[in-house]
Amino acid sequence: MPRTTLALIAAALALSGCGPLGKVEQGRVIAYDPQTRQVTLIREAAAATRSGPGVLPPVTIEAPTDPNEMGPAPAAGGLLLLDAKNRRIVIYDHATQAFLTIPYTPLAERRNVAKSPGPPVVDRARKTITLYAAKDRTLITFGASDDLLAMPADTWRAGDVVRYYYKSPGQALRLMNVTRTDLSKATG
Repeated sequence: MPRTTLALIAAALALSGCGPLGKVEQGRVIAYDPQTRQVTLIREAAAATRSGPGVLPPVTIEAPTDPNEMGPAPAAGGLLLLDAKNRRIVIYDHATQAFLTIPYTPLAERRNVAKSPGPPVVDRARKTITLYAAKDRTLITFGASDDLLAMPADTWRAGDVVRYYYKSPGQALRLMNVTRTDLSKATG
């Protein structure tokens, strides 16, 4: 479409009283309170600057009041990156409010695991943690220090990815749970 046509469409929308367009953000949920509808997430970095698991500080938004403007409720978790190739894990540490990169040496690895066998397993007796790396389709067990074993259980679970539309920061007008929404089943 020629630029002049796009400019004319934008001008027509502005003159029609549609008001300013909103913005869209996306990130991984690290906390969610269904009572207050507060969603805290780590925003994704722009593709051109993507070098880590996201952008600090975390952002807290209020989910839409209309349930029709929100998909499935998001699950929260602290696991931001599980990189089986480079043998590193990145989590959001609520205590320090920072990313924590954990290099690991696997005690066991199962490759080509089609889907997650379930939630992460923190075995304090054996001092191990077992996680599923969906991107690599690998189930990994590694030895863990007492500090890692003492972290809350949701530290080792990946939170859902959500995308939200807003006009004023802090209030989502629409919220889509990217992780739990099957777009192939959407009807139009």
